[in-house]
Amino acid sequence: MTPLALHGQETWDWLTTSPLFGITLTLAGYALGRWLHHRTGSPVFQPVLVAIVVIVAVLKLGDVSYADYLTGGSYVGFWLGPATVALALPLHHEWHLVRRAAVPILTGVVVGTVVSICSAILVTDLAGGNRELQLTMAPKAATTPVSLALSSQIGGIPALTAVLTILAGITGAILGPWVLDRIGVRDPRARGIAMGSVTHGIGTARALAESRTEGAFSALCMGLAAVATSVLVPIVVLWI
Repeated sequence: MTPLALHGQETWDWLTTSPLFGITLTLAGYALGRWLHHRTGSPVFQPVLVAIVVIVAVLKLGDVSYADYLTGGSYVGFWLGPATVALALPLHHEWHLVRRAAVPILTGVVVGTVVSICSAILVTDLAGGNRELQLTMAPKAATTPVSLALSSQIGGIPALTAVLTILAGITGAILGPWVLDRIGVRDPRARGIAMGSVTHGIGTARALAESRTEGAFSALCMGLAAVATSVLVPIVVLWI
């Protein structure tokens, strides 16, 4: 290896082990996703999905370990907590609508949670998956921390549950509004209930981008869905 190449390798190794690498890569991937989404208008260019693809590609092509990326990426992940709490602001502004829709909200969350759990187990069974895989799929409608805890408690594979939960959120954020448009659901309250019940944080971010009312209902239902999933998963898996 030439001195120039050696110096370049040392610089790359220093850069990839710096927290700035993970922070910059994460923000750049998300910014690219937002730009593509606004430029094309296509739901396929969901910013979170684009960011994941960019991060994986850079780590793979640059031979960078996930642990090195996480030294900076974890700083971005830290802000997920405050961002989730901040969802209470649109909920506060739309509380007068939320109070009048208590029954539809609770009904939508419970029905959505039950359908999500049952369909995950039954589809996995029809596809030839074993019991462990069924239990891994069951909690995917809850937020990632809740689904991980549930998966470990009922005998699933927590790491795989995390992947499936994120995929469910991304898929819901991409296809959810399209499906709701096609079946004629226009009321932002109903759209928010549908998105929040099954697509958690990623879908809620998409709902909030559409309207404050839809985002508020989605944020509330995201939290309620996590509670409902925690209660219903252990019960449903005993019967199916």
